[in-house]
Amino acid sequence: MQRPLAGLCGYFAILAVFACGGAHAADVPELVSVKRIWDQGPHNAFADLIRFQDRWWCTFRESEGHVGGDGKIRVLTSSDGDTWESAAGLVEEGIDLRDPKLSITPDGRLMIVAGGSVYGGTSVLKSMQPRVAFSSDGRTWTPTQRVLGEWEWLWRVTWHAGRAYGVSYIPEWRLPAGAHPAPEFGMGTLKLVVSDDGVNYSTVTPLDVPDRANETTLRFLKSGELMALARREGGNQLGWIGTSRAPYREWTWKEISHRLGGPNFIELPDGSLWAGSRGHTPQGAKTVLARMTRDSYQPLLTFPSGGDTSYPGLVWHDNLLWMSYYSSHEGKTNIYLAKIKLPAAGQ
Repeated sequence: MQRPLAGLCGYFAILAVFACGGAHAADVPELVSVKRIWDQGPHNAFADLIRFQDRWWCTFRESEGHVGGDGKIRVLTSSDGDTWESAAGLVEEGIDLRDPKLSITPDGRLMIVAGGSVYGGTSVLKSMQPRVAFSSDGRTWTPTQRVLGEWEWLWRVTWHAGRAYGVSYIPEWRLPAGAHPAPEFGMGTLKLVVSDDGVNYSTVTPLDVPDRANETTLRFLKSGELMALARREGGNQLGWIGTSRAPYREWTWKEISHRLGGPNFIELPDGSLWAGSRGHTPQGAKTVLARMTRDSYQPLLTFPSGGDTSYPGLVWHDNLLWMSYYSSHEGKTNIYLAKIKLPAAGQ
């Protein structure tokens, strides 16, 4: 189940240098190792990663395929990042639980937010609503409960000053006839929401990101700003970076020159920003790592990946960036864990 791919790491680090137009090796990330950590489900995808109670925790969806079926959430744990075991499985009858994301609540519990879709044995979406669940030890979880409204998708929450912030979106281009977005979405498909408990959410403001904007990760920076990285699937399909200061109702947006899929990013202790996402390359879909600023996104490292891939989880630990992701480059979709050495800020 756990198969190292360390022999490929040097090869992909060299590819990263060429991808950056011949940049010096010290200026680009170095892939230290990558390992397959789970392949037991028919389709293992949409992973996330966190440190909790001095252990590693990785969560993802298991199902028969990318779309349809009643997916369940698997939670893995590891003391060292090398040997992994299944800690829990979250199931809701008749519901496809998708895209689980991990966070830690102010009272020290592990939280999962996920999508809950209904397909009814078809590949056609019939209903959807976000779910949340909580655990004090990562192994025993509360039953999944619905939050927000029908047809919404709460992509991820980020806790700040005791409150959970997230971006909910409505995939209006997939909705059946007669289903309409809630009025608080305004003219777009995104809204910024906030919660004191992770269950009850209120709308802060609609986010005016056009052209089928959807998956959006939020992070609070050391500067006090709130930053967003948003995927768009309409128009030119290029991603957007947004920044805002409290009370987070006024936003400045910058279009980047790359498409995104399952975007995530992290601010390191030195203040540098790094993002993981699906990259659309001449060789097809790949999972990539990019250097990021408030108005730029530059892919620098391509991981062993291909086909159905992306949705990275990012954790900074022991001076390395640890990243979970999924990929189908070995024949079916499996879960992988990579360790990356990053260049110093300013290089």
